[in-house]
Order: sequence, then structure tokens, then C-alpha cells
Amino acid sequence: MPNLKIDQNHRLHYQLIKGNTVLPFLVYLHEGLGSTAMWGDFPEALCAATGCPGLVYDRLGYGKSSPLKNHKRTVHYLHEYALQELPKVLEKVIPEKPFILVGHSDGGSISLIFGAERPSLLKGIITEAAHVCVDHETIVGIEIATKAWAKGKLRGLVKYHGDKTETLFRAWSETWLSKWFKHWNIEYLLPSIDVPILIIQGAKDQYGSTEQVTSIISKTSGHAHGEILDNCSHVPHVEAQAVVLAIMSDFIAKINQDLQKP
Repeated sequence: MPNLKIDQNHRLHYQLIKGNTVLPFLVYLHEGLGSTAMWGDFPEALCAATGCPGLVYDRLGYGKSSPLKNHKRTVHYLHEYALQELPKVLEKVIPEKPFILVGHSDGGSISLIFGAERPSLLKGIITEAAHVCVDHETIVGIEIATKAWAKGKLRGLVKYHGDKTETLFRAWSETWLSKWFKHWNIEYLLPSIDVPILIIQGAKDQYGSTEQVTSIISKTSGHAHGEILDNCSHVPHVEAQAVVLAIMSDFIAKINQDLQKP
């Protein structure tokens, strides 16, 4: 089981997916309650469809990685994952390799924050249900999830996070529902992103409005394309896998073609 030591006390679980290493790695960043395992077979399917190698990992506090010290987070927690943890993973696991980020929900927001740093090896970003601000749908969706948790309806998360589950859920729900977090907003950094971006969201996403997509498209500096999928909510790569695979594969193919141009 591959593990990456990021400091004296913490390790991250990761997996590599085989592919043509001449092509960019697809680096998968999971959602706010997600993990490597919760992606299912989607990372392998997208790598197979594109020929790209892949890297998927559990962020600190998730899945098979080291636990969080406690459930208290700050308004900068996504920045910390994007600007402290992610660079360490890339440097130690796929050093000097070009890559495309594929981020779902929190992972999408992390991708955008990282992209604003304009790293030279980043060749594109794909977001799925990403947030750039806290909107009404976000609050309502998390309130519903919190009530479901209290009734024991989300205990299936234990399968993926083990004894870290309660701390992780509280870290996620209490942060997003806090009064001080309602003003969290990363729209200011979007103009700094100049790589191609594909933005995917379900029309029935219970955690965010389609205004999230509109904001990303209108404010980034590079080519940005949005896809709103009908009859789909927060997890398009599961709910509409064939469609999402096709959309993402086309986007990645165009990036690869551009990289091969003299």
C-alpha cells in the first residue's frame, strides 16, 4: 500500500494508475467527504480512455491517510490543501511531470486555488461540482446532510474513513455551516488561472447553484468551457459516467494535441 510521508507524523495514501508517461498525469482530488476508494473505477476508466497515467490520493484526514488532529478548521483549510499538501504530493510522487487536475467538489475548489499559482507543469483543470463561494444551495444541502448524519443515515462513510469518520464529518459540516465561513470566496483568484478549464456540474446539484459555473467561466483568463448535466446532482462521474467520460476525454485530448504541437 503506497504511503507518502509528508512530515514527521503524517502519511498520505496514494495510488498510481498506469498509462503513457509521455502524456500528462491525471491527478484526482476527491470531494469533501470523499476518498480514493470513493472515486470507484472512474479514475482508471478515464486514464484508459485517454491513455494518460494517473495519481489518486487521500488528503490528510481522509480514507487511509493519517487522521486530522481535531475537527476544527479555519477559513483557509482549502488553501492549505492546495498550497501546502498538493505541491508535496506532486513533487514526491510525480516530480517534473506535467499534469492535469481532476477535482470533485472540495477537490475542484482546491484545483482552482492551486491553478491560480500558475505552476508551469499544470496543463489543464477539470472541476466537477466545484465551489468558488458559499451560496444558498450549499447551506441547505449541508444542513440536510447534517440532519441525515444525526439520524445515522450516513454511517456508510465508515467503510471509507474508519474511526476518522465522525471527526471528518464534523470538520466538513461545522466549517461550511459556520457564520464566519459564509463569506468564504475564491472568485478573486480566478483571473490568475490561465490554463484550459472544463467545468462540469449537475443541474440538480444539492450543494451548489449553476452560478458557480458561470462565475468560473466568466472570471478565468484561459479557455473555459462549462457543462451543465440534466437529471444529475452532485456526483456526475457516478450518475452520468458515460457522458462525463466522453466530455472529459475530449477535453484532455485537445490539451494533449496542443502539447504535441511544435
